[in-house]
Amino acid sequence: MNAVLVVLCLFRFGQSPSAAAQVEPPRRIVITQHNFTLRLFKGDSLEKSYPVAVGKNAGDKERVGDCRTPVGAFYISQIQDARAWTHDFNDGKGIIKGAYGPWFLRLYTGADKTRSGKAWTGIGIHGTHAPESIGTAATEGCIRLRNSDLQDLKSRVKVGMPVIIE
Repeated sequence: MNAVLVVLCLFRFGQSPSAAAQVEPPRRIVITQHNFTLRLFKGDSLEKSYPVAVGKNAGDKERVGDCRTPVGAFYISQIQDARAWTHDFNDGKGIIKGAYGPWFLRLYTGADKTRSGKAWTGIGIHGTHAPESIGTAATEGCIRLRNSDLQDLKSRVKVGMPVIIE
């Protein structure tokens, strides 16, 4: 009886039972450091691919300040407005406003998620003040995108989304 009521309600509101039962495939991000690529998947289908910059030094992150990108299975823990954020890259240019671009997609990189078994803070996916660095090993450990690509990516992601860095 309850199933009949559900079906009748669905038809009443213009949905077929099969349309209501369809579930959106989950999205996930896969970042491949050696080819400087961030790929966004919807289910098993590639939805979008973006060039990125990764840590200046190759290999899995070992300690704070080593300029390596951690390897593991993470997730987006926060989406933060970073337009007013500043950073000094210790390159003689001083404090740079907008160093992180418009958004910072903060990653949860706890010891339970990293390949190394070590926890890290401050790791994320963000924009840049230096678009020429995209496609290179240039960061202090984060994943860096062109600001326009970050805007597009931000519109497709949400907190809790899986992020694999390999």
